[in-house]
Amino acid sequence: MAGLVVTMIVVLALLAGVHRYLWRRFVGDTTAEGSVLRRTGTVAAYVLPLLSIGALVSGRAGAPFWLQQVLAWPGYLWLAAVLYLTLALLVGEAARPVLRRVLAGRAGRPADTVSADGASPADPAIGAKRSNVPSGAEASAAPGTLVADAPAPHRPEAPTRRLFVARAVGGAAAVAGLGTVGYGTYGVLRGPRVKRITVPLAKLPRSAHGFRIAVVSDIHLGPILGRAHTQRIVDTINRTQPDLVAVVGDLVDGTVADLGPAAEPLARLSSRQGNFFVTGNHEYYSGAAQWVDQIRELGLHPLENARVEIGGFDLAGVNDIAGESEGQGPDFGRALGDRDRTRAAVLLAHQPVVVHDAVAHGVDLQLSGHTHGGQLWPGNFIADLANPTGAGLDRYGDTQLYVSRGAGAWGPPVRVGAQSDITVVELASRQA
Repeated sequence: MAGLVVTMIVVLALLAGVHRYLWRRFVGDTTAEGSVLRRTGTVAAYVLPLLSIGALVSGRAGAPFWLQQVLAWPGYLWLAAVLYLTLALLVGEAARPVLRRVLAGRAGRPADTVSADGASPADPAIGAKRSNVPSGAEASAAPGTLVADAPAPHRPEAPTRRLFVARAVGGAAAVAGLGTVGYGTYGVLRGPRVKRITVPLAKLPRSAHGFRIAVVSDIHLGPILGRAHTQRIVDTINRTQPDLVAVVGDLVDGTVADLGPAAEPLARLSSRQGNFFVTGNHEYYSGAAQWVDQIRELGLHPLENARVEIGGFDLAGVNDIAGESEGQGPDFGRALGDRDRTRAAVLLAHQPVVVHDAVAHGVDLQLSGHTHGGQLWPGNFIADLANPTGAGLDRYGDTQLYVSRGAGAWGPPVRVGAQSDITVVELASRQA
């Protein structure tokens, strides 16, 4: 408990520090004291992180679903914006002194303030020159008559170089950061693209050569991605005309009561040999038992530590590791222990980390998700560190592991450097 409290304090302190930095660069350095823009920016610096915190905790706190939806869009999008605005500003820090030197070189002086004619009003030499230039009154005065310096004509003072640089860097960072988030959001809402790979299996008979499995993971139905998102995925899968559909976990972020209607299009999935499902960790945050029942009613076959024979190979599925907290974790012995090992075996398991258990049980191919491929760059580096394989096809002993980047998004509905996908895995027999 103490560790959790310390972690929360550290996270909140980091969040506060980042927002202070963003306020300084986007608001404090670029707006005048007391201006409307500064007041608006300051209010936003407090409200936006509160919306993000609300989006993160509202579901776990049991808030009404409508409130979760209200908080989700601005709250989650702001989390992605914070990441890319901060990264853009950090790049701008390197450009800031260079831009100042360039501007100073053009002006010929290091002063921060320049007048409209390019000279610093504080420069005594310029002032002296101005005092020695006779005005019309001085020219008409009699010789020897003392005449006071005539006032220089009023010229508006240009912004300081420091202010100009702050606005230029801040504006460029805002365009880059918000543009990245906008493009990443479009990628998620547009829907996943189809990816195709061929995987040869040594024990696959010639009769099963060319068998196609449509693999979809991490759909993440929730307060942002709803029924339309499900329909896009179903339509995309059906267009591939697969032999089998494998939904490998993290279908939902919410209860059946809230998201049941959003999942209904799954009933229209079409394949020759059936549609199968295994739980992901997020199902256990959302009422896994109720969702398994709901999935069954929609016509999918949940594989809860179970196995079925599909033509020339065995198809097995194990529960997610998160189910261990409910006594419903993965059971490889039950799913694979008594099978005929001369037959090829394909395993559905949400998390790639169980691949070593798959190797021990003679699995030929494991199909997983969970990582999202990092979802938000540079998250791919973290995904690679936390998992045996972050995305794509890999081999561990005699077992091949394929990890999908997923068809949805968790938290921010944004993907950068990790395009969502539905993968058609074509099995190949070496006897063909």
